[in-house]
Amino acid sequence: MLHLRLITPTEKTADVVSLIESTVGTTHLVVLPGAARNPAGDVVMCDVAREAGDELLAGLQHLDIEDCGSIAVENIDLSLSKRADQAEADAPGEGADAVLWEHLTDATHEESTLSVTYLAFITLATMIAACGVVLDSAILVVGAMAVGPEFGPLAGFSTALVQRAPRLALRSLIALLVGFAVAMAVTVGFSFFMDSIDLFSQEQLDADRPQTAFVYAPDWFSFIVAVLAGAAGTLSLTSSKSGALVGVAISVTTVPAAANAAVALSYGDTKQTWGSTEQLLLNLLGIVLAGTLTLLAQKWIWSHSKRRAVEPT
Repeated sequence: MLHLRLITPTEKTADVVSLIESTVGTTHLVVLPGAARNPAGDVVMCDVAREAGDELLAGLQHLDIEDCGSIAVENIDLSLSKRADQAEADAPGEGADAVLWEHLTDATHEESTLSVTYLAFITLATMIAACGVVLDSAILVVGAMAVGPEFGPLAGFSTALVQRAPRLALRSLIALLVGFAVAMAVTVGFSFFMDSIDLFSQEQLDADRPQTAFVYAPDWFSFIVAVLAGAAGTLSLTSSKSGALVGVAISVTTVPAAANAAVALSYGDTKQTWGSTEQLLLNLLGIVLAGTLTLLAQKWIWSHSKRRAVEPT
């Protein structure tokens, strides 16, 4: 269940209440006339089944409530109410399958914004991965994968393509490209420093690395894993089951490939630099392709299920 708290101008409250009452899957409607002060107006609260949430939010936006008032949405972790149970039963579909497009757009907007924190995370992750590939340490490589924040811009780019939002697409693309460019440039300098104090060496980079050699040897398995991880990550973002994102982060070879490319570049090893760059681009392409197709499939499946629910039996 979702909890909605609205501030509505008095002249729009009747329309808002009518919309809520006519939306299947809503309950616990509360109206507090004149309770809001900034902005001035009425406070309207209700609970709605997740699978009916996107329809209700779209209706509220059509009434311009986001412009003249406010719309706040919260997840309800526990609701002990027969009315809530009935509302969930009445709403078409399953809550875990529902996509709240406004929530997804807002979440990916925050995660795909180029910021100092984002640059710090992706740079630190790339430097950790650099240590991992030189030492042939799978543990360090996996740790770097978990630290890397690159899935946010990738999900934002996929969302922007499906929602036809060019500004979000451009913001995500900038965060992705600038983030990796800065991280790799800093890691090249980090590699020079580590070499100067005899912690990195050309011999370590050229040696057999059974644990991490995959980061500069792209193949079809790399692309397939990226596609599967992209689909899993997108499902995790759009559903109420968000625990899969860590697993997605450590399934794709983006940050380790960027790290290996940077270290190889510092030693002038063009073969590993190009191989790692191919691995990076292959993974990015697979994640974006899978994310976009997953969102398109969810959009079609959900609209189809809603049409079936309203058709007379």
